[in-house]
Amino acid sequence: MNDLSRFTAVELRAGYRTGEFSPVDATQAALEAIEAGNPEVNAFVSVHAEEALRDAEDSAMRWRAGNTLGPGDGIPTSIKDIFYTRGWPTLRGTRLIDAHRPWEEDAPCVARLRETGAVLLGKTTTPEFAWKGVTDSRRHGSTGNPRAPLLTSGGSSGGSAAAVGMGMGPWSVGTDGGGSVRIPAAFTGTVALKPTYGLVPMFPASPFGTLAHAGPMTRTVSDSALLMDVITGFDSRDWSALPTPQGSFMDSLDDGVRGLRIALSPTLGFGQNDPEIDRLVRAAAEVFEQLGARVEEVDPCIGDPVEAFHVLWFAGAAKVLEAYGPDARESVDPGLRQSIEEQGNITASDYLDATAVRMDLGVKMGRFHEAYDLMLTPTLPIPAFPRGRDVPEGWHSRHWTSWTPYTYPFNMTQQPAMSVPCGFTHDDLPAGLQIVGPRHADRTVLRAARAYEVATDWGTARPGALVAHRPASRP
Repeated sequence: MNDLSRFTAVELRAGYRTGEFSPVDATQAALEAIEAGNPEVNAFVSVHAEEALRDAEDSAMRWRAGNTLGPGDGIPTSIKDIFYTRGWPTLRGTRLIDAHRPWEEDAPCVARLRETGAVLLGKTTTPEFAWKGVTDSRRHGSTGNPRAPLLTSGGSSGGSAAAVGMGMGPWSVGTDGGGSVRIPAAFTGTVALKPTYGLVPMFPASPFGTLAHAGPMTRTVSDSALLMDVITGFDSRDWSALPTPQGSFMDSLDDGVRGLRIALSPTLGFGQNDPEIDRLVRAAAEVFEQLGARVEEVDPCIGDPVEAFHVLWFAGAAKVLEAYGPDARESVDPGLRQSIEEQGNITASDYLDATAVRMDLGVKMGRFHEAYDLMLTPTLPIPAFPRGRDVPEGWHSRHWTSWTPYTYPFNMTQQPAMSVPCGFTHDDLPAGLQIVGPRHADRTVLRAARAYEVATDWGTARPGALVAHRPASRP
């Protein structure tokens, strides 16, 4: 039998259907991958092997009887340690949370996964309260990259990306408040979608408010579409949840991009890219032209909204710490504490001013998409850098947002944005292509990502083994 840890969810379902292998086989393979690789990359904060194998046995019985529960039945799955998971602690990367308190409720996406029969393996690493673009914390240490364990996996859903990249289950669910599923996808050569806000309901509400999305993290676009079928759906606990989608996200996935109007914006008008990243993204745009799309290089003329984003982001971070008492700041990540203190006392007027910037940004992007169905950008301007750092060595800023200029704007606008692999630097480090659509155009984003994936082999270029770190070039 082939190594089931490298199979996609779609491939696993096909094998379950024919009886070639079972959910128990797939779960054992995922658990073996965790045992072998987790000491190197630190993807998981907790693994529940016995429970997972029991659930896999139940799923195998359903497959044999022909009464499966849904698209996720029997698929080994990990959950970012931000989402409430009944019976398991949700520690959110901080020492401030007591693991021994009662854990009696599932977040909406976790509830949907259980309802569809998914096999939950455990919880994946996150920085403290998912506050930054890399994954390390005082409580759980740093998370490495499947391509090179001495490099960062990105964040804040870095544990999920590392798990998926290492074959520790074919998919995971992460959160994205400023790029947190797309950043690690780009660094690890995996796939991630930040859906339109509200499409995947959230509970409890994120301290980062309506910047925070939940989305699938996978190795292929098809798996992302399939996981969207599982985790979407109205939940009354989320006041901003959208109605349950009609039909499957797998429908029309292979309809291609012929005739689509696509804007290529390599810098959004304000970024600066590593030359290799720029080359790879431009080459990706040429693939879309070859597939029949009309591609034009153009910037949306939005300006960098980073200052407004910082007000919205760190107001949320300061608020979440309030619940833990006046001394909480002394116990958290020094970078988080310094960032909150730098923002000072954010006033209601400051917050409303930042919200006004956000609203204007949404108007500009809405008008932009009247002319263009999609926009292509780099997911990130640089390849992965050494783990345990918030920014590359010698970088011009200490803020994680300084090297993620193409991700956080689309949290502010709540648009769907997806990262897919688009090649490798000369140091064999992955680059990510970001595909952005107007709000509610998630299916178009997925369709375009799928067309690109089929036309290239980047999505199937998996690391056969961990590789040694070699310094990468920097802009």
